[in-house]
Amino acid sequence: MNITFTDRKMESSGMLREYAEKKCMKLAPYFDKEVSVQITFSAERGMHTAEITMQTQGLYFRAQERTGNMYASIDGAIASIDKQIQKNKTKLAKRLRHESFVKAMGAMTDYSDESFEIIREKTLDVKPMTVEDAILQMNLLGHTFFFFINSEKGGAPCVVYSRNDGGYGLLVAKK
Repeated sequence: MNITFTDRKMESSGMLREYAEKKCMKLAPYFDKEVSVQITFSAERGMHTAEITMQTQGLYFRAQERTGNMYASIDGAIASIDKQIQKNKTKLAKRLRHESFVKAMGAMTDYSDESFEIIREKTLDVKPMTVEDAILQMNLLGHTFFFFINSEKGGAPCVVYSRNDGGYGLLVAKK
């Protein structure tokens, strides 16, 4: 398990990092392959936030917990990720053992224009998957949209999104 720590507006102690690492290691048996974990600690106005993102084979699990105690925030975030894994256990077990993914790198292109300001740019590791898998991943991340390569539509770039009136929408790019 590869764990990276980030501190924002605070300095985390070695004991806190060891505690977080120990808690993350309890989730290791769920994964067959190497897991990359990003843990971000932050403190603001007496509230402590722990944000944990776990990534393996194109699957992401993310949780953020904000309490008055950093140790309680870590426990809450780990419990949330554990619930996400348990909720989707059979689906994830099938996907984690599935080795037929083809790596494709997708990068966001920087389109500079005087009237638009790009605040953040992300590089994505885009995996071919079905629409159902993309919806599952979007819900696991807690996002309202998810970009993926649709394995059912011949590798077309797609975006699945959550509609305000319920249900999901699918955007398919023309080739």
